[in-house]
Parts: sequence; C-alpha cells; structure tokens
Amino acid sequence: GNYGFQAQPMAFPGGYAVPPVQNQPTMDRTIWMPIPPAIPNCPPGLEYLTQIDQVLIHQQLELLEIVTGFETNNKYELKNALGQRVYFAAEDTDCLTRGCCGPARPFTMRIIDNLGHEVIRLHRPLRCSSCCCPCCLQELEVQAPPGTTVGYVVQNWHACLPKFTIQDEKRMDILKIIGPCIVCRCCEDINFEVKSVDETCAVGRISKQWTGFVREAFTDTDNFGISFPMDLDVKMKAVMIGACFLI
Repeated sequence: GNYGFQAQPMAFPGGYAVPPVQNQPTMDRTIWMPIPPAIPNCPPGLEYLTQIDQVLIHQQLELLEIVTGFETNNKYELKNALGQRVYFAAEDTDCLTRGCCGPARPFTMRIIDNLGHEVIRLHRPLRCSSCCCPCCLQELEVQAPPGTTVGYVVQNWHACLPKFTIQDEKRMDILKIIGPCIVCRCCEDINFEVKSVDETCAVGRISKQWTGFVREAFTDTDNFGISFPMDLDVKMKAVMIGACFLI
C-alpha cells in the first residue's frame, strides 16, 4: 500500500514466484510485466532488464503538492515499451531536506519489483552541480540488491555541457553521457546521449519528454525515456536508470 502496487503472490515452497497472467491488471488497473525466470549471475530482480531495451519513467502527480506547493516524496512508475509496469520507485527523504535543499537535495531512491522486493537502491549525497565547484560535483551510487554496489554515476566538469560518466563497481569508466547546452526547451524533448568512453560510438539515450504546456507550467512532474542495447550488461542498465534519476 505504501508504494501504490499490489504484490503478486508467492505460492511454491522455496520462494518461487507465481508469474502473473500476461496483461492481468491489479486492483488499481496497473498491468505488470510478467515475472521472468531466474538467471545465473544476475542480481535478483534485474531479470526484467534482460528482456527490454527501453524503460519509460513516469512521475506520479501528487495532489497535496499541486494544491499546496509543498514538496512531497517523489514516486515513479517504470514501464516497458508495452506499457507494463516493471518497477515502482519511491524517494525516501524527510520534509526538512526537501524544503531546504530543493532539487539539489540528497536522497535515497528505493526501486521495488512486482513482488514488493526492493531490488535497486539509489543513493545521492549532498553535492554541488555548478561548474564553479569542480571538486564537489554530483555523484550517485547504484546498489542491486541493496547493500551490493554495481556502479556509479559521476558528473564531469564542463564549462557549458552536462556530462556524466557511468562507472562499474570498481570505479572503471564504462559509458559517457552528454547532454545539450540548453536543458530547458519548449515543446520538444531534451536528449542526453549515452556514448562509449571515447565518445565516438552512440550506445543509447536518456530523454526528458515534453508533457504539454499545462503540465510543464503548473507541475514539476517529469517523464523520461531510457533506451539501451538489449545485450548491455544488466548491471549497467540498472546504473543507466540511476543516471536518469540523477539527471
């Protein structure tokens, strides 16, 4: 109930999950992606990511925030290209932090699968995002499962472009993310290109999607799309999801 979903039942000995019927909606009319089988050497809960090359992230509208303007914990649905929910994400911060630090606030984001298990945890400490402070730029740690680090997203200093590096658990650079010089545009999407480390080969994309004038003007809810190769390491897919939340 706290995360806005109905967990699927566990019915077999040994903890094996009963996959939900394809396209069967829950009580809140949410359609979940079917539970994939376990995969060797894959962090539990990330099996979903082996079957998709696109994730759509929709921030949920909070009535209290719309009416009062008071910032609440953000909640998000993560869906596949068919519109089936893959995960649910919920921010975990206190009201003082949200009020004082605003968008720059430190946060923990808990990403839940359709069994109600926390499969990914994102942690962003309080840091600066200004090019004037190159020694204290943004950083996010991705854990899957919680307690096991699988990668980092690190902001790189640049005079005018938003640039980030995706690293593995050993802090080795794996991918680069390069955004546009102007990140506020009217009536069009904003694209952050995901490239190889040498920035010569396009690998994927993270896009902030235009949601219409009314929603953009009167709410701070965002929609994002992430695309990556189907055969990309599942851990790096999880880190790309983390990069989207950091952006």
